[in-house]
Amino acid sequence: MSKAAVEKISGAFDAETLREEFPILSEQRDGRRLVYLDSGATTQKPRAVIREIERFYEEANSNVHRGVHLLSERATERFEGAREKVRSFINAREAREIVFVRGTTEAVNLVAGSFGRDRIGEGDEIVITHMEHHSNIVPWQLLAEQTGAVLKVVPITDDGELVLEEYERLLGPRTKLVSVIYISNSLGTVNPIKDMVAMAHTAGVPVLVDAAQAAAHRRIDVIDLDCDLLAFSGHKLYGPTGIGVLYGKAELLESMPPYQGGGEMILSVSFEGTTYNTIPGRFEAGTPNVAGAVGLGAAIDFVSSLDRDAAEAHERGLLAYGAERLADVPDLSIVGCPREKSGAHSFLVGDVHPHDIGTVLDAEGVAVRTGHHCTQPLMERLGLTATARASFGVYNTRQDIDRLVEGLGRVTEMFG
Repeated sequence: MSKAAVEKISGAFDAETLREEFPILSEQRDGRRLVYLDSGATTQKPRAVIREIERFYEEANSNVHRGVHLLSERATERFEGAREKVRSFINAREAREIVFVRGTTEAVNLVAGSFGRDRIGEGDEIVITHMEHHSNIVPWQLLAEQTGAVLKVVPITDDGELVLEEYERLLGPRTKLVSVIYISNSLGTVNPIKDMVAMAHTAGVPVLVDAAQAAAHRRIDVIDLDCDLLAFSGHKLYGPTGIGVLYGKAELLESMPPYQGGGEMILSVSFEGTTYNTIPGRFEAGTPNVAGAVGLGAAIDFVSSLDRDAAEAHERGLLAYGAERLADVPDLSIVGCPREKSGAHSFLVGDVHPHDIGTVLDAEGVAVRTGHHCTQPLMERLGLTATARASFGVYNTRQDIDRLVEGLGRVTEMFG
């Protein structure tokens, strides 16, 4: 991409000012500001999110739903208010289609343990892809071991794109579910989710979308996507850890059995039997992470307050500028060149181990992720064991990328 094109798509968004809303980013390393390029693992938190969690504990700390006193009413109002914010954020039809979980990993396990246990048996097939995160592989392997089901894996090209012809071919009469990542956490590949959902529905197959990376980088409209289930994590959306969302179409969630037993997921209990709650309570056993949900609601308020078009253009500009600058680093290769990409560049520098790259960059005050990124099958497909990954958030700037390239210069000096 030309420098003029890079300027065109990234000039309007004031990330430098926005950065001031994130207290941790004021940290200094040897008199220079911290450069945080690991948002794909977890985003930093704006002051508004931190303060909202603090306010909850100061003003409304109580258990929800079953208390009649003032604090319980306050806690319930804020908890259910957060659910409504999530509903609006992803354009779900009803708040009851929003289930609070600990994160994307628990959401996938919930679907495997409920939908999977109820509807998938010996010889049935679950379609996933070669670029899935471990959390969208292992739960299905466990289910397959328990039921005799079979995993079918959509292959990828050397550029890191799904082979859609093979995906369509794998959708057969024994296919019971497709579970697919929206944006690859390792490569940044943006998969054509809407088209994939339509293909699956033509074959009569429901689809679970792992939107852990997508939630912070793309507008999500579950009605437009027509996905049956979708999951994301709060901590990758400028919110707290330990909170996430499983969206499901109401009629599908209503048909699924409980995943865990305990309080909240019941209407009545006797030693002779239990009557289960309606959705979403049926899937929210035990005391929920109320403060986490409140914090997620504040994070959604923060993201929604941004000019989303400008923010997305800013992030596209960072990717383009990053590719341009990384091309100047001797012997550096970007891993994966899909036609549509978002959020991250994974790369190698000659035969320098990615962990060494990360260690040198850390000494220069630049935080990146190194390793297999919980995508070992993907790494094996590409003939790698690990990469270094720079992933971006709305608070990153070109100066951050310049510092990354400067640090990579130290890598090449040290390792030749």
